[in-house]
Amino acid sequence: MNDEITNSRREFMKKMGAASLAAAAVSIPTASFLSSCSTTPAIHSTADTVILLWMAGGMAHTETFDPKAYTPYTKGVESKRILSSFPKVPTAVDGLYFSKGLESIGSVMDKGAIIRSYKSADLGHILHTRHQYHWHTCYEPPQSVQAPHIGAWIAKELGPVNPVIPPFIAMGQRFTVGEGEELKAFHTAGFLGSEYGPFLIPDPSSGLESVRPPQGMSIKRFEARNQLYKELANKSEVMERGSDYQRESLMRSMEQSYRLLNSPESQVFDLTQEPKEKYDIYNTGRFGLGCLTAKRLAMNGARFVSISTEYEPFLGWDTHENGHTRVVKMKKLIDGPVAQLVKDLDESGHLDRTLIVLASEFSRDALLEGRPGEKVQDQVNQPDVIEDEKFYGMHRHFTDGSSILMWGGGIKKGLVYGKTADERPCSSIENTVVIDQIHQTIYHALGIHPETNYTIEGRPFYTTPDGQGKAVLELLA
Repeated sequence: MNDEITNSRREFMKKMGAASLAAAAVSIPTASFLSSCSTTPAIHSTADTVILLWMAGGMAHTETFDPKAYTPYTKGVESKRILSSFPKVPTAVDGLYFSKGLESIGSVMDKGAIIRSYKSADLGHILHTRHQYHWHTCYEPPQSVQAPHIGAWIAKELGPVNPVIPPFIAMGQRFTVGEGEELKAFHTAGFLGSEYGPFLIPDPSSGLESVRPPQGMSIKRFEARNQLYKELANKSEVMERGSDYQRESLMRSMEQSYRLLNSPESQVFDLTQEPKEKYDIYNTGRFGLGCLTAKRLAMNGARFVSISTEYEPFLGWDTHENGHTRVVKMKKLIDGPVAQLVKDLDESGHLDRTLIVLASEFSRDALLEGRPGEKVQDQVNQPDVIEDEKFYGMHRHFTDGSSILMWGGGIKKGLVYGKTADERPCSSIENTVVIDQIHQTIYHALGIHPETNYTIEGRPFYTTPDGQGKAVLELLA
């Protein structure tokens, strides 16, 4: 990666690190740390739980849920001819087509809706973690304080459904690979306090190990370790420099994790309890098993669960080369588990109150970097004529059009909302949707008022910037 982009990433992390310290040190009396919209009329909720299926790395809409004209690979084909490298296939909704390899998800679209006109923000240098930060927090980085993840807002405003199950659980993303520190920047509750931050499970296949003592360790020894951990936490930066609220929140988060460890609800992470025929459908890897865990959590009182295909530079959906062959593999990873998650929740009666959202930070295009008319650093060398199949498929980052899928939780069934152009650039051309609308639609379904805010550094901090986000009511039944 070139020096300019590397320097931009370092500057981003420097500013976000400063914001983290500011968030921890900000002094907010607990009595005044209350949502200022407590006197506003309540919103009728249609959902209790949110499951976010995160396609980390930039999922090309024209290769997945919004296929365009198909051009098969032949040696010597011109790059400009390629709009989709997969043929389209029908779904359960008349007139709605997905690309080949997503037949299972297509079969459950009569239970949900698709937004085909999502447009990512123009953030200058296109860095995945900057756009992921923006998607998950609704705030453009950097901020003077640490903006809370959408899951943290939901956990704070609504609290747990089941007091034993952590209200915000994030699965599938490790912080030991690639841009780990940048990813940590938005996996946080920020100024809301540690108790509303994510309960992290990097590998869902080992989820049970996250909520019980290590093998061979007695309960007595584990309790001694837990006490030692509390003593170390008391010496942490938050405990030494944070406000009373931040210190109390940290201790409550530790107590919550310990309570789960000793509860019958911890068995929700034991995937061996699933029937083999169901388990086998979900067992496509860590993401698939994350979907299975999310199903079990939703049925047992989780509030917000995210599952990531995991962002690691140049892997997964980050298709800088071998785009077509990589997407074939990614479709196999998600198609069965996502569809089965929808089916299982529907059959159990939980889908009505569970909102499932499938999204990515931006899309991809073979020729355009960013969006038309906005010059940004080109990060991929795409030849005009393809002589090697590794250049077949969408490579460059494209922020001018993307797809988001939604099911359950009051979402209309069989709805197609918005449109992108059928010719390059395949930009949003009808009912464009941006991130604050996505967040506010989710909050609206949950009954969280758009005026929800907290006073931070002497100014109101809303769920969406300046409280201006508007729900896309056309998506709701």
